[in-house]
Amino acid sequence: MKRFKEIYQWCCEPRQLFFLFIIVLAIPNVALFFTEQMPLLVRICNIILPVSVYWMVMTLSRKPGKIIWILFPFVFFAAFQLVLLYLFGQSIIAVDMFLNLLTTNSGEAMELLDNLLPAVIGVFVVYLPTLALGIVSITGNKKLDQYFIYRQRRYARMTMGVGVILTALCYADHEDYALKLDMYPVNVCYNLTLAIERAGETAGYQESSKDFTFGAQATHDKDEAEIYVLVVGETARACNFGLYGYERNTTPLLDKTEGLVAFTDVLTQSNTTHKSVPMLLSGASAENYNRIYREKGIITAFKEAGFHTAFFSNQRPNHSFIDFFGMEADEWKFIKEDAPEETNISDDELLKLVDKQLNDGHRKLFIVLHMYGSHFNYKERYPSDMAVFRPDSLTDAKYENREYLLNAYDNTICYTDGFLASLIEMLQRTNASSAMLYTSDHGEDIFDDDRKLFLHASPVPSYYQLHVPFLIWMSEAYRKGYPVQYEAVCMNREKPVAGNASVFHSMLSLGGIQTDYKEDSLSVASKRYVTRPRYYLNDHNLPKLLDKIGLKEKDIKQLEQRKMMYP
Repeated sequence: MKRFKEIYQWCCEPRQLFFLFIIVLAIPNVALFFTEQMPLLVRICNIILPVSVYWMVMTLSRKPGKIIWILFPFVFFAAFQLVLLYLFGQSIIAVDMFLNLLTTNSGEAMELLDNLLPAVIGVFVVYLPTLALGIVSITGNKKLDQYFIYRQRRYARMTMGVGVILTALCYADHEDYALKLDMYPVNVCYNLTLAIERAGETAGYQESSKDFTFGAQATHDKDEAEIYVLVVGETARACNFGLYGYERNTTPLLDKTEGLVAFTDVLTQSNTTHKSVPMLLSGASAENYNRIYREKGIITAFKEAGFHTAFFSNQRPNHSFIDFFGMEADEWKFIKEDAPEETNISDDELLKLVDKQLNDGHRKLFIVLHMYGSHFNYKERYPSDMAVFRPDSLTDAKYENREYLLNAYDNTICYTDGFLASLIEMLQRTNASSAMLYTSDHGEDIFDDDRKLFLHASPVPSYYQLHVPFLIWMSEAYRKGYPVQYEAVCMNREKPVAGNASVFHSMLSLGGIQTDYKEDSLSVASKRYVTRPRYYLNDHNLPKLLDKIGLKEKDIKQLEQRKMMYP
């Protein structure tokens, strides 16, 4: 006890606190030195210059605790940064990460945090005592003497001078180098600014899009009964579907479904839900993402063409474009909206809402379903008595639990198989001319190799996050009535497809809807479909060619083995 008291008193000395606070603030800079694939000079500069600034700022008060609390946002950034490095192994806090804080509901957040306890506990152990010692410094009588502050300012200026010279060399030797992109915490502050700007643009969507119209018109027989369904899956990766050659038969029902076409070469343009799903629900894509702020979604296009429209989601509303586009429908419902946060609602509840729509007598019907699908925690996504693969009981996000996690994940795919098969059966019973398109917003990492990556939304996507399922089913009546579209779908099934760029145009083609905003060259239901270079929407909403987004060698090999890297 006496020894502990001595250590505590030593730590509370202003000089010790002065250097301790600098070290604590600099931990992310040191960690990023080892994780980021940048030239050595750049990585050295990214430690020296920020540390010199921390050093100088700490001399602005004789009580170091005042400064550490003034710098609280940077303490938060440091903790956040370390948790993300634990999760993804690289990169800084992205714009999308800040936006995820706004669009992720508390239930999802708690599921994730419960399984990141080592990282969360680690940052608490480092940063909570730091802030507590800051309070001790503020309330205590001990202060730094003026001579100590004078010397530290001199040392900080000298270090800062070295940092400025190194920064100048970085700009001279590396043409892509920029402080706002490459130096922590400047880049994090820049990303936060962009996130605030995007949140403002999103909040203004109703005003910026209020006068927009597709001028959409139906070209099919106005008396024909038609039903079209767009199903947006969640976190489903193609390589775990039996339809795509997976060693486990996770899609036994879809395997036997007549009229179903599986597209083999489809990549998502974003590994984040809040960007990928809105692209699936609108004409926006990686190449022209900013149109999302001024145009309405696919539901409005069908609505203008005379269809009764419905949007049903098994996720909570979060004031994002998913909500905006969904609420453009004649009828919409977020089935989790009024349920307690901890409630797990089956995707099959969506089918009850579909059944009601099918029995309401609409001659022209367009439905969009947003599943919860394979979102972590996987074991919560299906009834326990429907588990096909066991054991699936361990859910902690640990490499040693991979067998359990993979079994649970594959069970979610089996559950999706049953969901889609039931939906198709419901559509078949109507005898209407009907079609369904299913795809997922992105895939998922499940500790698939020695990198031990887990989840999605990492700054640089992996193959497992990119390759998504893309299925189109057409009823017998549809195939007979519109053989050209059916032939086009079959003809294009093995061609490279950017899912987010193609869904809007493909659904309009299937539905026989004409508008100046539809491009046949992007529709897999058109014989005019053209393969294009693959683009990915980066964190700053810029389209980047697939081979320019920093994919790791393992992921490039996976794509090349499947001949999916180019175009």
